[in-house]
Amino acid sequence: MKYSIKYLFTLVLSLLLVACSKDPEIITLTGKTMGTTYHIKYIDDGKVSQKVEQAHEQIEVILKQVNDQMSTYIPTSELSRFNQNTQINQPIEISPELGKVITESLRLNKLTDGALDVTVGPLVNLWGFGPDKRLDKEPSQQELNECLALVGINKLKLTQSAEKFSLEKSIPELYIDLSSIAKGYGVDQVAGYLETIGTQNYLVEIGGEIRAKGKNAEQKTWQIAIEQPNLDGSRTIQQVIGLDNIGMATSGDYRNYFEQDGVRYSHEIDPKTGYPVQHHLASITVLHPSAMTADGLSTGLFVLGEEKALEIAEQQGIAIFMIIKTDNGFETKTSSKFTSLLAEQN
Repeated sequence: MKYSIKYLFTLVLSLLLVACSKDPEIITLTGKTMGTTYHIKYIDDGKVSQKVEQAHEQIEVILKQVNDQMSTYIPTSELSRFNQNTQINQPIEISPELGKVITESLRLNKLTDGALDVTVGPLVNLWGFGPDKRLDKEPSQQELNECLALVGINKLKLTQSAEKFSLEKSIPELYIDLSSIAKGYGVDQVAGYLETIGTQNYLVEIGGEIRAKGKNAEQKTWQIAIEQPNLDGSRTIQQVIGLDNIGMATSGDYRNYFEQDGVRYSHEIDPKTGYPVQHHLASITVLHPSAMTADGLSTGLFVLGEEKALEIAEQQGIAIFMIIKTDNGFETKTSSKFTSLLAEQN
């Protein structure tokens, strides 16, 4: 009898658990941040510890903090205050978050042979692609030379002691622009938060920078399209890839530019020449576990052009997918790491 009762109790308990379990629900959150938009999807299978409203509110808090620390568009942000400070060779304590992003920026500067340079801000502004957006024509050589004198990672010094960071500049005008890496950092921060509340299946996107984990509602890896860079403004899919537990970032020259006398000037500036890049690489997509790293790499490798980018990607084991302009249209090239990673992801 006692075995029958035990069996009956187990059966009733199982039925109650099934009755109380929650069908997976797709949660979609959207908003604005960093001068662009964000889109987040995650699967709530009943194990997520936060209600949707609470999660959305916390994500807004996280993104506001990133903006307040790293935006060049907010005059009172931590980064803007450093840029406005004219003291030289005077260490200024900065937040661990800002220190982490600048640390990675310096590492990627070396990895990309100086192509990713977060001090390139004066040149970005000069060409009309920064907060001021005043110029729609090629600057004079004198203006370029004056700006080039203000650019250089060697004019910036970051010091770390335990968890504390300090930053100093060697010229008063030194200006840091983290637009090439901060969105990716924001993606990582949101993804990290989602994992802390028990989300195992999610997709986070901010201004085109992405990180995904787990499966979508169809029980497939999150399907992401790489866009073909059509110069007429139309949108065509070049490649669709599945992402799981990885970040993705794309840089190109076909959205943000101006034309003068038949010459297209891209927003991607070569910090060595001071000019917008002029090569055949139309876009580059980078896959990396960190969206922040993928973000920075996509900018630095794009500036280098297709040959040097592929050389570094093979040397460093970086997953890249390139779309290259030719006389006969577009062709694609991938690094061996991308090919192997794509096989794993799909």
